[in-house]
Amino acid sequence: MIHNEAEYQQAIVRIEEKKVRLAEHCKAWKSQGFTTKQITNLREPLESFHMQLVEEVQSYERLKRGQISELENFQGIGQTLIGVRIARGITQRKLAELLGVSETMVSRDERNEYHGITVERASRVLDALDVRMVSRVEVEPMPQKTGHVA
Repeated sequence: MIHNEAEYQQAIVRIEEKKVRLAEHCKAWKSQGFTTKQITNLREPLESFHMQLVEEVQSYERLKRGQISELENFQGIGQTLIGVRIARGITQRKLAELLGVSETMVSRDERNEYHGITVERASRVLDALDVRMVSRVEVEPMPQKTGHVA
C-alpha cells in the first residue's frame, strides 16, 4: 500500500522504468533465440510485479479522490484510517502534530496498518482527521439445526 505522495511519485517512476526494462529484456531474449512461448513465460513474473505496482498506484489515486472501501467487522480498519488521511490530503507529519505524537510513530503505525489498534485510539485518529465513521449492524437469522436429538 502506498502511504504518501513521495511513495506515490516513486511508484510512478518505477512503473515507467519497469516498462522500459521489460521491453529491453524481451528484445534481448528474442536476439538470444528464445521462442515466443519462452519469452511469454519469462515475461509473466515481471509483468505480475508490474501490475501489482500499477494497482497500488490506482488504489492511492482512488483514495485521493475520497473513494474509500467499506469495512466489514472492522477488517481493514488500518487501511481505512490510512485511506481517510490520504483522502483528506493530510500528511503523516500533520497527523502526528494533530495527535501530539512523532511523525515516526505515525509512519510506523501506517507501515503496520495500525495492527492491533484499540477502538479508543482509532477514534482519536478519526477525530484528528475530522472524520465521523458510521457503522451498521446486520443481524441475520441463525441457521436452523436439523436432525434429531437423542
